[in-house]
Amino acid sequence: MLGSGVVPGSVVLMAGEPGVGKSTLLLEVASRWAAQGRNTLYVTAEESAGQVRGRAERTGALHDSLYLAAESNLDVVFGHVEQVKPSLLIVDSVQTMQASGVEGVAGGVAQSRAVTAALTSLAKRTNLPVLLVGHVTKDGNVAGPRVLEHLVDVVLNFEGDRHSTLRMLRGIKNRFGATDEVGCFEQTADGIREVPDPSGLFLSHRGKTPDGSAVTVAMDGVRPMLAEVQALTVDPVNKSPRRVVTGLDFNRVPMVLAVLQARCGQRTNDKDAYVATVGGVRITETATDLAVALATWSSLHETPLPPKTVVIGEVGLAGELRRVPSLQRRLLEAARLGYERAIVPAGGDADAPGMDITRVSTLGAAIAAVSPAK
Repeated sequence: MLGSGVVPGSVVLMAGEPGVGKSTLLLEVASRWAAQGRNTLYVTAEESAGQVRGRAERTGALHDSLYLAAESNLDVVFGHVEQVKPSLLIVDSVQTMQASGVEGVAGGVAQSRAVTAALTSLAKRTNLPVLLVGHVTKDGNVAGPRVLEHLVDVVLNFEGDRHSTLRMLRGIKNRFGATDEVGCFEQTADGIREVPDPSGLFLSHRGKTPDGSAVTVAMDGVRPMLAEVQALTVDPVNKSPRRVVTGLDFNRVPMVLAVLQARCGQRTNDKDAYVATVGGVRITETATDLAVALATWSSLHETPLPPKTVVIGEVGLAGELRRVPSLQRRLLEAARLGYERAIVPAGGDADAPGMDITRVSTLGAAIAAVSPAK
């Protein structure tokens, strides 16, 4: 996420919803830093030092060079910095710290701005890297004035579903590198662990495909991840058919179903359609259109797609298939995980060793490519 590592004198703001694991992740970062024999100061204003120590003992994060402090007064924190002389400072969180001489309550506009500015000044003056925890609003934005994001060097967003152990760390701003990197983690009883290969988490099977299911390759930043789209079509209970979508763009799925009927003659308007991704992953890119269409076709005809096949492509209103970015990288990831065939839009020369590539220009041609031979 940070390229070649933490830059001396940099200020990193990591934001996320309550309970997503921000404190646990940064405690693990502090532990890894301290394990190299470097002094690390972890300051919390949300928990007691005993609570943090208990979590550190549970996750195996205790080290002699890791110092914990429960303090909300910024002047006292600066005193701890002078005494400990850490090579990394972590503050949890910027909205609970309070700067003396500044009006307003902790977490208010004036206090948040003053605390962030003071910690940024400390980082630049002493070449001390500072990691800050930030709260988010109900809209998912960093709480407090927008100037917080301007003051710091890096803004990271830590996100995840409450019903899933998977966590994603995304870069929003980075003065020292790219922002399209994505870190994947899993929260366990022993703390947070990195998931170096998340592709297999979003598949319910390997090899034979059940009917109503299609495997695609989605891009999360620069990382390709295999994901499974499942569709179920049933006779409607009411006069107006339902469209229930989970993990995909709610507005785009009905459009793909309409194209499936208008351009390919598949009866979707008199069926309830339930379309979802496996594993709770959220996919918003249009490259999954073909997977939605073929999974729905498979459910309508109770016919599974060919085994070890991935489908990638954007569906247009005229029934045409449009090319998607990073197709080469997607195909290589699918081939690495043992998939032998891919159905992709026509045009381009993307290829993968050992994989049979079927290039089609329309949704009807894609359906013909996966239909069993008569």
